[in-house]
Amino acid sequence: MFVSRLGIRTFIAFTHDFFAVALAWWFAYLFRFNFEIPSAAQELLSIILPWIVLIQTSFFLWFGLYRGVWRYASLPDLKRIFVAVLIGTITVLLALWSLSFLTNIPGSVIFLAPLLLLLIMGGSRLVYRAWKERRLYSLESYEAKLVLIIGAGRTAVNLVKDLARSRDWHVVGMLDDDRRKLGTRLQGVRVLGMINELPHWVQKLNVGHVIIAIPSVPHRIHRQTLEMCSEMGIKAMTVPSYSDLISGKTTVSKIREIELDDLLGRAPVVLDNDGLHSLLTGKIILVTGAGGSIGSELCRQLITFNPERIVFLELNELALYNIQEELALRHPEIRMSFVIGDIKDHARMTQIFTQFHPSVVFHAAAYKHVPLMEHENACQALLNNVLGTYVLAQVAINFQVKKFVLVSTDKAVNPVSVMGASKRLAEMVCQALQQTHPTCFVMVRFGNVLGSTGSVIPKFREQIAKGGPITITHPEITRYFMSIPEAAQLVLQAGLMGGGTKGGGEIFVLDMGDPVRIVDLANDLIHLSGLSEGDIRIVFSGLRPGEKLHEELLSATENTLPTPHEKLRIAQAREVDEHWLSELMMWLVKVTVLDDQEVRDQLKKWVPEYTNGDHKELE
Repeated sequence: MFVSRLGIRTFIAFTHDFFAVALAWWFAYLFRFNFEIPSAAQELLSIILPWIVLIQTSFFLWFGLYRGVWRYASLPDLKRIFVAVLIGTITVLLALWSLSFLTNIPGSVIFLAPLLLLLIMGGSRLVYRAWKERRLYSLESYEAKLVLIIGAGRTAVNLVKDLARSRDWHVVGMLDDDRRKLGTRLQGVRVLGMINELPHWVQKLNVGHVIIAIPSVPHRIHRQTLEMCSEMGIKAMTVPSYSDLISGKTTVSKIREIELDDLLGRAPVVLDNDGLHSLLTGKIILVTGAGGSIGSELCRQLITFNPERIVFLELNELALYNIQEELALRHPEIRMSFVIGDIKDHARMTQIFTQFHPSVVFHAAAYKHVPLMEHENACQALLNNVLGTYVLAQVAINFQVKKFVLVSTDKAVNPVSVMGASKRLAEMVCQALQQTHPTCFVMVRFGNVLGSTGSVIPKFREQIAKGGPITITHPEITRYFMSIPEAAQLVLQAGLMGGGTKGGGEIFVLDMGDPVRIVDLANDLIHLSGLSEGDIRIVFSGLRPGEKLHEELLSATENTLPTPHEKLRIAQAREVDEHWLSELMMWLVKVTVLDDQEVRDQLKKWVPEYTNGDHKELE
């Protein structure tokens, strides 16, 4: 019964401490009498020892020494042992004094016994923990993955502590560029050398994995480490981002592989959270294209601001189902509605707005794949991206939506594709509506996002998985890139700032950083896959119809104005009026089916900066 009440492990620990008390006093007598205890002393010890054990173990129970687990024994546990032994010893001495035995016990025994007891109890726990964590290099350590850690700061120390509890990892050393830390030991792990010495230590210690444990590490460290690891054929990983660690979303032990986002070198986005809470918290928000790359990430970001309801509007049934499966059960505290509908369908949009009455709309639905929209589908791109935006915007105006945020693209600047021209027309539609309606229209223009649907990244990954080759249209082609979360965050920030200067109609241009050569992107993906350029061939297929060699964020006639946010600027684009808009709509509503060339011919009339979709920029 006693064993079942305490549990097997607790019973074993209690039994250990029971005998530890007896051994401590016995050894104290042995040391006092040089291992030849006189018979009188032996007789006294046999009389007092049961009382000592009973009193001392009672205090062990009283101080809760058995509520912890030996494997995680730490400084607080040792403190409890010390207090329990100290108070127990004082009580034992008082008891022996009251029984008139104290005068017959040597002073050295009284001093040695508690010290030996502390040593036995504390030492056994630490030895057990070291054994469980394989600090004694037991046979288990040879089964674990040997790993070097880049960094020797607080995050690295926490990672060492977490990995020490795992059977899968064994940390053999740390590397850091802070020379003051070289040769020191952190959590028992030595700081071996500088980061650029990684190849030497990998070879010397036969390491198979490297973990970068610096959440705010510059991208050059990620790239440098990745290149070195790729050359040596070992795996490079990293810890979660600093923002995720601070927010409590994850822990340092949730190591992950290095991703393209880590190599872009883009600083984290700083949001005006107070302002966004005022815009979004407790509000009903509708997101179109909610199953797409940007739309779904917008919804994930919106959840953090605790809106009253998010309405997920999507035409693609599978995409809507997938985002419902991801978010509905994970965030039961947020009311969500998942609706199917075509933004060109005025009756369906009216029905949705009548049912939910959103106050903020994020319009991310669009046909955006340039080559696919260039041939056979040009008319559908025009109707969906332009007429669909107009229908949705008119319904939003009718229901007094506070803000309407259009997700645009850098391909709307000096467009050479049908898709780009259609998105520029969508911008102009919103600009025209802004002039006579109270709803605040905001347009956000940015480039490519890593991993978005239809982007080159999933295609490159698939080609690498098949052993190559990777196909790229031109050796000098460049694009602007940012991560999906960063793009969504800046769309939210632009949505907040829109309407601040002239009541709306602004086109916000995101800071996309420097353009990235697609060839370099492909090589980074090859390295991330643990391969080298010699393993995967790259072939060039030539620019496709509607494709630019270099994208632009502004046209030659556009300038920008600064905003309070360093990553957002306002483009001073050519505006149109409602008369222009009425003429455009009179034409669009008559459009049933146009062939691709008819669409391109008409687009030149409505978007003067548009050039023929068959044009290929070679310089």
